[in-house]
Amino acid sequence: MGATEARPAHLRVNEIFYSLQGETSRVGLPTAFVRLTGCPLRCGYCDTAYAFHDGATLSIPEVLAAVARYAPRYVTVTGGEPLAQRGCLELLRALCDAGYSVSLETSGALAISAVDPRVSRIVDVKTPGSGEVDKNRWANLAHLLPSDEIKFVLCGEEDYVWAKGVLLERRLVERAPVLFSAAAGQLEPAVLADWILRDALPVRLQIQLHKELWGEGRGR
Repeated sequence: MGATEARPAHLRVNEIFYSLQGETSRVGLPTAFVRLTGCPLRCGYCDTAYAFHDGATLSIPEVLAAVARYAPRYVTVTGGEPLAQRGCLELLRALCDAGYSVSLETSGALAISAVDPRVSRIVDVKTPGSGEVDKNRWANLAHLLPSDEIKFVLCGEEDYVWAKGVLLERRLVERAPVLFSAAAGQLEPAVLADWILRDALPVRLQIQLHKELWGEGRGR
């Protein structure tokens, strides 16, 4: 390989599976998921800690071949934190080039500006209850497109009040659709629904469909 020739990208992949999308505006759609290994955050409600370390090293053509076996229309790249791996940007481009409708689930702690604009970016805003509120990369908001989505996972009323303040002060609904989700075991979705209705917030209540159907576990 010549000195100026780029090395082929490889990624540490925790799992590739086919399921129903459980979140976002794509909820219920059959989707191929590529879960990458690793995450620099440690949110208190994390339900994919198994993705912090485990995985196999695959080339992008190998990932594409694994995804193609499901013949999906929709593909979601998730983690962990997928953008923590440099090869993620190339993978996203390759999936778009292959004709898939691609979404990216990201923590909001890393820059999204270089993500292919064909990708729908689902960007978390970490609340105080997550334990990682200081990791929010607020500069990401300037790069959001109407095809992206902003997600808050709320652990209780303090998080709700905080998120409502961010929603209004930063005028988030003018940037992209906003999702509010209740952290499992910490906040009842029905309680969150009542707060949203009481305050007439222009947000979508999100319930994790895959957990309602199958519970916790890999490949869901």
